[in-house]
Amino acid sequence: MQEPPVLPPAIRTKLHSLFSEIEKEFELLYLENLQLQGRASGSWDAGSIQVSEKASAVGDATELDGLRQKKQKVSQQSSLQRVKAATKLKAQTSKIVSSFKGALITTSFVKEFPGHRDGVWDVSCPRSGQPFIGTASADHTASIWSTASGACILKYTGHSGSVNSIRFHPSRDLVLTASGDTTAHIWQADMGIKPLVEPDPDDQECVDDKTESPALRTPRFELKGHTNAVIAADWLSAGDQVITGSWDRTANLYDANTGDCLQSFTGHDQELTHIHTHPSQPLVVTSSKDCTFRLWDFRETIHSVSVFQGHTESVSCAVFTNEDKVVSGSDDRTARIWDLRNMRSPLMTIRNDSSVNRVAISSSGTIAIPSDNRQVRFFDLEGQRLGRLSRSGRQGHRRMVCSVAWAEEPQQINFYTAGFDRLVLGWSVQPCKDLVSR
Repeated sequence: MQEPPVLPPAIRTKLHSLFSEIEKEFELLYLENLQLQGRASGSWDAGSIQVSEKASAVGDATELDGLRQKKQKVSQQSSLQRVKAATKLKAQTSKIVSSFKGALITTSFVKEFPGHRDGVWDVSCPRSGQPFIGTASADHTASIWSTASGACILKYTGHSGSVNSIRFHPSRDLVLTASGDTTAHIWQADMGIKPLVEPDPDDQECVDDKTESPALRTPRFELKGHTNAVIAADWLSAGDQVITGSWDRTANLYDANTGDCLQSFTGHDQELTHIHTHPSQPLVVTSSKDCTFRLWDFRETIHSVSVFQGHTESVSCAVFTNEDKVVSGSDDRTARIWDLRNMRSPLMTIRNDSSVNRVAISSSGTIAIPSDNRQVRFFDLEGQRLGRLSRSGRQGHRRMVCSVAWAEEPQQINFYTAGFDRLVLGWSVQPCKDLVSR
């Protein structure tokens, strides 16, 4: 009598699908290797034929010596091509094999922050390490949350359109938000016990826990000048300036102390999608739907700009690391790691299963990649896969993950995710214990 199968049908089907994909990857690598070997052999044959023809037509000994040297050079180049082909095949094969290794980090769900009535576009943590997070939502509000209690402690309702990004000032109790209403706002957010609030009769409570939520409606400064939605904004020069990116294809620079527009930057061919500033230097990267991102250098009086090309679809974000690197994400399902000193090609390309949204990089160099397929995966700056967020039970997002953020200082929750399912989730992401013990 035949024994019933041990694996459930669903798991068996998934395994068959995975092994089928692996087989396809190895077939592609094998074919590519054959092509590279063919090119190398072709170069050798062509060089040999060319040398033979010239040798038969020339009787001069000097010419023959020269042709022999050329033949030797062709032989060396051919050998070098073979070595490169083998190295490339080995690297690609190692990348596939590494994906079968166990996770190098552990993740666990800790807390949910309920309250937004529409998708949450952005989540941010203060650089000072205070126990708060900020969120920006399509429900026209931005919220400040206590990470300890999970309560909404302040809701900003000053925008008349979707709030697309939120950033805390590096050293002051100020918050910067960008909105679809074509403006960016700087507003006061006292992180003490009694935040500065104004009563809002239309919105006095968070949705789920029904507790009173103070609301603020008047910004300190309203930054105007764009003619289309402001998709992102960030602090520059230790918080003395603000830079914004818009769907009108421009980036504007403002004085954070007066709200005056200082300069407008053009160059992108399509709408901007994200903007990010260097943590310690006056450098800015702007991402765009034109498949590029640009580096703007404000260290000199005359600002310089460099264009990074390589993505084949809209660049959803570009983010600085603490080193001289930038990580970009794109709708072409890749994240790429770049060296600021060499913009010609990326150092590493990380391939993903779905479009990449706003990535975040921890102070230790861990890249978190949120995707349209509800997944969040982790990599190091060498492109090695470290693991992904747990999705056991009902934990995790039910729609695309729009943004992620790392807490700067060690806390129970050190990682946050925001999704279009209205959820803001707090996680603990730690290195595996067996790796730490080593």
